[in-house]
Amino acid sequence: MIQRFLENPILKPSMITPSSAGMAVECTLNPGAFEFNGQTWLLVRVAERPVPVEGKTTVSIFDDKGALKILSFDNADPDLNLSDARAVSYRGTAYLSTLSHLRLLCSDDGVHFHEPKPSRSLTGMGSLETYGIEDCRVALIEGRYYLTFTAVSENGVGVGMISTRDWQTFKRHGMMLPPHNKDCALFEEKVNDKFWCLHRPSSPELGGNYIWLASSPDLDHWGNHVCIARTRPDMWDSGRIGAGCSPIKTEKGWLIIYHGATNKNRYCLGAMLLDLDDPTRVIARSKSPIMEPAETYETKGFFGEVIFTNGHVVHGDEITMYYGAADEVICGAKISIQAVLTHLASGG
Repeated sequence: MIQRFLENPILKPSMITPSSAGMAVECTLNPGAFEFNGQTWLLVRVAERPVPVEGKTTVSIFDDKGALKILSFDNADPDLNLSDARAVSYRGTAYLSTLSHLRLLCSDDGVHFHEPKPSRSLTGMGSLETYGIEDCRVALIEGRYYLTFTAVSENGVGVGMISTRDWQTFKRHGMMLPPHNKDCALFEEKVNDKFWCLHRPSSPELGGNYIWLASSPDLDHWGNHVCIARTRPDMWDSGRIGAGCSPIKTEKGWLIIYHGATNKNRYCLGAMLLDLDDPTRVIARSKSPIMEPAETYETKGFFGEVIFTNGHVVHGDEITMYYGAADEVICGAKISIQAVLTHLASGG
């Protein structure tokens, strides 16, 4: 069903220039995707960390104005906790081991990407984005591009939104959905005169990491939240689930490519179909993955056994999907819409 690019991985950390001196690119992952001015563009999540200093642990954050700030801790300090490779804890405050921003890259053929000059980046700004911005989805709605992304700070993880028409000037809409929330994908057209989005609030104690749906009259005020899909015990999506990119309108319904993970953090991709007139109604859902980690670049890396997508472009029956593999590199694949619909109809 899936045809991976022969050129995979198409982007690696070594292919990206660090944002500033003293920083090193650790991972390139989870890009948003869109078309603009006849080219394919990726809004790549670039995860960086300070260049190591002997005897020290260094982390980076953005200040309230979006400027990079590097913090340094002595490894011998008993208040320093390094038990989690993804975070650093010091005197009750947790910092991410890497800091992410969004970098624009373009391509004439959808496979070979380069960074235009001058380079264009979006970084965290304000007190709700000091730990970076991650995993952006891009939706074209009524002639304007809307970017929904994960905004991270010591206050928690929420959904931020930025919009633009020309990719030169940007409007920051602030936090669209408060913590704890992520994996927000906008529908690219109204249904029943409302805007809609998929999102994933999380509850570690009661409930879980499920896919929810919300509607809005204006893209700024969101309500009427409905849980439409939950994790399934003993299946490939038993641990957590979350939406990929914008739902694709088909004659059978709204097609969603989504990620699911087990409790052992193995991430695969599946599909879901929602009713065209009532998106709260799930028509079909994958019992087995449509794509799972198989290639070495998907099974081994910064965080192995991971396939994660939040960006695609669609031409006719063909979805060109861009995805992060092993939380380290970016890859591409093609898949037929009809093949996915057949998979769902057969109970796959």
